[in-house]
Amino acid sequence: MRLRNWQADCSEKAVAHFKNGSSNFFLVSPPGTGKSVTVAEIAARLYEEGLADLILCISPSAEIRDGLYRTFNKRMPESFHKGLGTVGESITYQRLLSLDANFLAAARNKRLLVICDEIHHCSGGGESIPNAWGRKMLEHILDLATYTVCMSGTPWRTDQLPIALAKYDQESLVVNYQYTLLQAVEEQVCRQPVLCLVDNDDCRVDEKNYRSINEALAKTDLMYRQILENDPAIKHLLRLSIGKLNEIRAHTPDAAGLVVSHSIEHAHRIKRMLEQTFNQSVQLVSYREKNPQKIIEQFRHGQTQWIVSIGMISEGTDIPRLFVCCHITTIRTELYFRQVLGRVLRLRVQDQSSEGYLFTFAEPQLKCFSNRIQSELPHLDVLRKLKPIPQSSPLTETSTETSVIAVNRGNSSFAFGEQSHTQSSRTPDKTADICWSFRGAFREEIIRAMSQI
Repeated sequence: MRLRNWQADCSEKAVAHFKNGSSNFFLVSPPGTGKSVTVAEIAARLYEEGLADLILCISPSAEIRDGLYRTFNKRMPESFHKGLGTVGESITYQRLLSLDANFLAAARNKRLLVICDEIHHCSGGGESIPNAWGRKMLEHILDLATYTVCMSGTPWRTDQLPIALAKYDQESLVVNYQYTLLQAVEEQVCRQPVLCLVDNDDCRVDEKNYRSINEALAKTDLMYRQILENDPAIKHLLRLSIGKLNEIRAHTPDAAGLVVSHSIEHAHRIKRMLEQTFNQSVQLVSYREKNPQKIIEQFRHGQTQWIVSIGMISEGTDIPRLFVCCHITTIRTELYFRQVLGRVLRLRVQDQSSEGYLFTFAEPQLKCFSNRIQSELPHLDVLRKLKPIPQSSPLTETSTETSVIAVNRGNSSFAFGEQSHTQSSRTPDKTADICWSFRGAFREEIIRAMSQI
């Protein structure tokens, strides 16, 4: 496999690290930069140089497990396969809990290399009580492993617990090799992230007006989930996303979009909107499907415009034709936000567009995460105007909506939205007896990291 410069550099340093007597190597690199190829090269080098006899890859999902297997099989076709004489295996962290003694016994007199992908899923270390996966890693796998390579695109846990197998200098994670998002964008390894935060300048809650989503959430009993259930708001977000996807598909016909929803019912509702209101082709994948991996694989190599997911496509899932994402989920952690963004940052050689787009609402936490990403890419102007959707466009649903264009001179933002005079909604959530609606213009603040325009 042809390696990028950073992958070759990391591989060389990892092998030297192990030859110098170290047993653990921690790699941090943004989602979509090619960590799997890098660790496959490290593993192949250790095996070919007689430093490792067996290779065990462990990851958090079946989709990532299969992706690792494909990558390792491509690098080591004669050694990493499913036939006789194989030296490698790829499993999930869940399977660790059911491994019998016979499986592990084969490694007791061998030099075992363990590859841990998305290791932040395993907690443990110090005085903390490890989770089930972390306990298995610390009590069994670590005892058997001659070498471990841990990797993560988001090396922290939402619960602030230490990561299993990781080392800390006081409270700072010790990283042996880090490839930053700034490096990845500058070297054209990743697409440039473009984050679009949709707000509304007149949120009415119980007959009182609020100038933003943030103000409405802070000063009333309105919950973020209720915004995600609002049809006009969802349709506005979808309309923007479809417009951007259509623009990309004009020169990249297989370009696709991802919608991350918060429930099965929500996902089916969004799927119907995409199909019936916007005439888009859609696939839906969730944990309820009999074979979600097959659905993802068909979408990966197909021409369908959109895939709607409930927690199935967030980390480690390699679908390079994804360019646009709608983040419409109640999960609002920085780890999840960055993992979702990573789905649209994978760059292909043949792509003419070097940008990945994420559309979401201007909820305070999501805006904070977006600003942090922008701060990691500080070089150039972040302002770029979006083209308003023409009134004759098929994406314009009704004549009661009027395009509004406004430039906000402060803090490099651009507002573009729709004025709706009839958008009123009583939330279906029975836990909150409030009446609310969006009465004002939707507007978009564009955080365009590393823009060359």
